[in-house]
Amino acid sequence: MSNRPYRIALNGYGRIGRCVLRALHERGAGARLEIVALNDLADQASIEYLTRFDSTHGRFPGEVKVDGDCLHINGDCVRVLRQATPEGIDWAALGIDLLLECSGAYHTRADAQRFLAAGAPRVLFSQPMASETAVDATVVFGVNQQCLTGEERLLSNASCTTNCGVPLLKLLNEAVGLEYVSITTIHSAMNDQPVIDAYHHEDLRRTRSAFQSVIPVSTGLARGIERLLPELSGRIQAKAIRVPTVNVSCLDITLQTARDTSAAEINRVLREAAERGPLQGLIAYTELPHASCDFNHDPHSAIVDGSQTRVSGPRLVNLLAWFDNEWGFANRMLDVAEHILAVSPVSIQPAPVKD
Repeated sequence: MSNRPYRIALNGYGRIGRCVLRALHERGAGARLEIVALNDLADQASIEYLTRFDSTHGRFPGEVKVDGDCLHINGDCVRVLRQATPEGIDWAALGIDLLLECSGAYHTRADAQRFLAAGAPRVLFSQPMASETAVDATVVFGVNQQCLTGEERLLSNASCTTNCGVPLLKLLNEAVGLEYVSITTIHSAMNDQPVIDAYHHEDLRRTRSAFQSVIPVSTGLARGIERLLPELSGRIQAKAIRVPTVNVSCLDITLQTARDTSAAEINRVLREAAERGPLQGLIAYTELPHASCDFNHDPHSAIVDGSQTRVSGPRLVNLLAWFDNEWGFANRMLDVAEHILAVSPVSIQPAPVKD
């Protein structure tokens, strides 16, 4: 096996794509992963500018410049492509081991397989897919990555909310048992909302200004959690509310437990998991009087605010868990990328598209 870094490419260079590139450099993963190409419709000058300066995460901590079709990041060349379709690029010719699809534009298996047909050896999608069968595996790092065999060609990194909620629900279901779950996502504004009222989406609430209202929106979180924790199927409800902030979100989780419990027990379970065990570094625990901006650029999937844990009667539990919906998720994409490449490091030939 070669000691070279695994070669990856980005398709889509928006919020998540740029965070993935920045996170790779900030966490020092360059010895293991190397971004060799990115595909986006933006012009070179815009790509350079948006890489150097970010309103949420600050200036890029290194050198960024463009020379021809190369975006130089700390001296490394990332080839910049501008193609509107998967078929517009010969992914095999780039010699990549993995493609990270960060545009959010592809949701079905037929769409996903277009990348394989165009030469990508494997694809990791930055969003939950339309159905469980649209990919070979949906992965929440820290929960089920050990189930990957290396044979998977199409994978989903689930959603930022799923990455936050699933580890906590799995822990508590094992500790005290869960009968029913109700979750409200309180999420920062996203780019499917306009700055001022304008037609932008078939959901009429999303036509309203992102920064003038608290706006309920639809969510597939319950379905996403059930894919990862089928033992809770039919017992989860979820809703989502967008709020006028640019980053950092939280889950307000209400649980009916299978046995009597207390706030002290719930917090102990979550605190111990944050301090040791397989979820250490993925979840965190605090009881300090935080506000959401304190968790900007935090790489954890979930930060439990133990000061907000409540138990009503003996079995009705309410939790609050924060997460940076951009940075935490981008770090989990890199975790999954490293894991799948380590499990099966040899590039594989593209498979024909299934009917």
